[in-house]
Amino acid sequence: MSKSQHPVALRIEQRVGGATRLLATVMCLPLLDGIFPALVLAGALSDPAGILEVGLLIFGGSATVAVILADIDGSPTEQAKSVLLVGSVLVVGAVVEAALAPTIAGVLDLAVFERFAALVILAVAAQTASARIGDFLPRPAIIIGLGLVASVDPSGTGLVVQVDPELMVRAAAAALVAVLFALHLALFGPWLRDVVDIDRFRFGSAVALGVLPLGLFGLVPGDAPLALAVLGMTFLFAFDPQRSVEDVWPPGGGDDDADGDDEYDSVGPASADTVSEEDRAPWL
Repeated sequence: MSKSQHPVALRIEQRVGGATRLLATVMCLPLLDGIFPALVLAGALSDPAGILEVGLLIFGGSATVAVILADIDGSPTEQAKSVLLVGSVLVVGAVVEAALAPTIAGVLDLAVFERFAALVILAVAAQTASARIGDFLPRPAIIIGLGLVASVDPSGTGLVVQVDPELMVRAAAAALVAVLFALHLALFGPWLRDVVDIDRFRFGSAVALGVLPLGLFGLVPGDAPLALAVLGMTFLFAFDPQRSVEDVWPPGGGDDDADGDDEYDSVGPASADTVSEEDRAPWL
């Protein structure tokens, strides 16, 4: 079972199994359940901030962080190879779906579809925050399907194949942002595991996802990337260097010995000559 206990990762692992397959499913899920094409149709990639938001929050969200830091085994180099393998699939899939998006947009009422895109992001945010809440919400694919049905414009001119090369490049850029983010997690994983609180990051990411529709669909004034600001605050709150200190020093969590003698009494820890290398703090 997924050691990260992330609600999304746990649900997916029950179906796919294996850490690498779990990572591939987590990162490519927005391609499979329709979230990414919905955001493309809604204009989420129209500016650099939107590209960063989609890359960091949709493709590289808290589930990706949890899987890489808690579930994937192997050295940083081995993990980086897995990330690059998954990333190649992600980039190709994002470009293909972006190539199809203009054709689909020709038969949709985008004003209606954008509302469903906002709903699906809110649903994913709720599922990220709590597995119990996610049990009562419809799956994103169902919301996207209803949105497609509700937004079909019968008065449209018909299905005309269109390709927007610039949009395809932006989609590739969003996927690359996620790949670089995941690669950073893999390479610096041994350090990040000691200083990042995954649960704090998960809840912060859920909040960032929740505010993403506000800026994306003009529900708040101004063009400030509100979701990126919340995500930045999430990184700060999830960063907890004291975790590594508390886990290593004093050994045993500072509990008293069974005989009542506390080796780490008020005078301080034992001398350097009597403390084993395994019990030393990491900076010694």
